[in-house]
Amino acid sequence: MTGAQPSLEKARPESPKAAARLRVLIVAPSLGILGGQAVQAADLYNRLREEPTLEAGFLPVNPALPGPLRALQRVKYLRTLVTWPVYCLSLLLRVPRYDVLHVFSASYLSFVLAPLPAMLAGRLYRRKVVLNYHSGEAEDHLRRWRSAASAIRLADSIAVPSSYLVDVFRQFGLQARAIFNIVETERFPFRERNPLRPVFLSNRNLEPMYNVACTLRAFALIQRRIPDARLIVAGYGSQRSQLEALAQELGLRDVSFLGRVTPQEMPQVYDQADIYLNSSEIDNMPLSILEAFACGLPVVTTDAGGIPYVVEHGRTGLIVGKGDYRAMADAALRLLEDPALAAALIRNARRECSKYRWESVRQQWLELYHGVETDARQMASAAGGKA
Repeated sequence: MTGAQPSLEKARPESPKAAARLRVLIVAPSLGILGGQAVQAADLYNRLREEPTLEAGFLPVNPALPGPLRALQRVKYLRTLVTWPVYCLSLLLRVPRYDVLHVFSASYLSFVLAPLPAMLAGRLYRRKVVLNYHSGEAEDHLRRWRSAASAIRLADSIAVPSSYLVDVFRQFGLQARAIFNIVETERFPFRERNPLRPVFLSNRNLEPMYNVACTLRAFALIQRRIPDARLIVAGYGSQRSQLEALAQELGLRDVSFLGRVTPQEMPQVYDQADIYLNSSEIDNMPLSILEAFACGLPVVTTDAGGIPYVVEHGRTGLIVGKGDYRAMADAALRLLEDPALAAALIRNARRECSKYRWESVRQQWLELYHGVETDARQMASAAGGKA
């Protein structure tokens, strides 16, 4: 775990004068770890800082270490060993200053290392905890790790970004509330793409769960039909060398592996492309698909996890089966051959973005924070009366 607080954050002292406001501490990855959780946490934190009824703080699960220790954070496994104690100490020092902890969560070992200590700190100091669970691996996590459901119950409320995860949690007797991810549409300029060019984009990290190899195989079929087609691959991960080798093996031309792309750079990358391809095997509610909606890229995606809850086949995008690179290629070619269909998908997807804007989810977060705090006060009052 490495990194610092969100880059958009401006340092602000935690003033005792603001004690009358509800104090909310976001515990999440910072933008030192590029990914959907970090982007969401940064966007939410900066929005909450503008709320007059709240005092928002941010505690990174991947704190930056000083001086020579920073070099250790570049080494896998070692960075966790040196960073985790600092994170836990930060929890003990900062949690008492807040009323509500908003804890971002993924699955498996990440859940044990980051959200679980935060929830335990909340219990220790009798602070209310909102667990904001984001992982598309939730069902497998809960099924394989039998203690996970009990640990999740340490939270006072569970918020998830999709109805898909609400349904998954219900299977395990857990009640979750769906509050959509935020898409800052003003950061992703819309561009008319008429006619569509055969320029494709994949921007998922290069890890097995995102199966970027499927996109490469689909692009190979596309390029047989359209020799001047181009593919932009933005992202980094453990499979980069393997995927570059596959591109050579397939004889692909005009494939650009951009590597790590920051959130600030991503709008320019979207603008270079005309069709978005996503071939993930496991997923929840990909921000990248929503960002493609906002930019005007028609989407071709697999049906992994919660994606069918976000993309409606034939209305806001085209959906194919997981691993079916032939169907992905056919769907992409269909967009190029049917401008009316592509225009309708782009138009409908752009409209769909409205429900992911801050104005649409703001009140839901405020009600959740104030609701758990009100419940805490009522329970304390009832306990005092009985005494």
